[in-house]
Amino acid sequence: MSTTLPEPEILRKAVALACRAPSLHNSQPWRWVVDAAALHLYADPARGVHAADSSGREMILSCGAVLDHLRVALAAAGWNAAPHRLPDPAEPDHLATCVCGPLPAVGDADRERAEAIDRRRTDRLPFAAPRGWEKLEATLRRLAERDDVMFDVVSDDARPQLAEASRLTEALRRQDPTYQSELRWWTSPFERPDQGVPQTSRVSSSEASRVDVARAFPTTGYGERRTQIGEDRSKIVVLSTRADTRLEVLRCGETLSTILLECTTAGMATCTLTHMTEVAPSRDLVSQLIGRGGMPQLLIRIGKTPTSAEHLPPTPRRPLTEVLEFV
Repeated sequence: MSTTLPEPEILRKAVALACRAPSLHNSQPWRWVVDAAALHLYADPARGVHAADSSGREMILSCGAVLDHLRVALAAAGWNAAPHRLPDPAEPDHLATCVCGPLPAVGDADRERAEAIDRRRTDRLPFAAPRGWEKLEATLRRLAERDDVMFDVVSDDARPQLAEASRLTEALRRQDPTYQSELRWWTSPFERPDQGVPQTSRVSSSEASRVDVARAFPTTGYGERRTQIGEDRSKIVVLSTRADTRLEVLRCGETLSTILLECTTAGMATCTLTHMTEVAPSRDLVSQLIGRGGMPQLLIRIGKTPTSAEHLPPTPRRPLTEVLEFV
């Protein structure tokens, strides 16, 4: 396979699209470096959300998502990106080296997945039950297990326990001034509106009361949206790994990207949740509820929204000049 890099403009467009990937509090903790032979992904600890993510695990999850988004973006442009993960043990923030080569053809599925990147949103409003769930679940399970990531669906019987644990987790967090200060920082208006969680991506108190499993963000002044749905009827998926190694967490982040884009392509709304895997007792309870060992890394709400629902605006992203460097 040729290791010729795409033209710089193709790389710029692919990285810009990849950076639509989700991250904790929209922190965007990644940077890309292009040299003569490859495209390199680095974690950016300066962008860490340290009170919520003291170990940096969610930073690596976010970088895994942006890595898979890049693969999808380049495939739609006619290029294969083969990642060599954790290429330098002496440099732990160097997460991947992507060697590129031209693809023989670009299929409709490649284009659909790339288009899904721009359509995907972290939607915190209530969802209706997903349609055709059995078929979609089978597809998502196959995609996760292909990446050696454990895929589980929280049963309807276990949902009340999960919801109660979610509420207790957030109650504990309300007593943590460091966490609350950090949360206020990431949800306050910035001088540069290219980071954090804006008001348009959050919910009002009454809307939040209709979603039983969610992180508690400062509420907005918006009124009632999606009143025709009522209480949240989403399915909740858990992605887990066997351990918390850097490689496993990175791969789980890639799987998260794959799952989100598959759901978007299928016309489903999604909301990624990590608050319950940040606190040991809640994380242990999630593991018990899904009935298997391993380390739960994140949860995803998956559901349907009304066709008449307001189109949620995209969250801001940092300028490309801050996340991409040519050397």
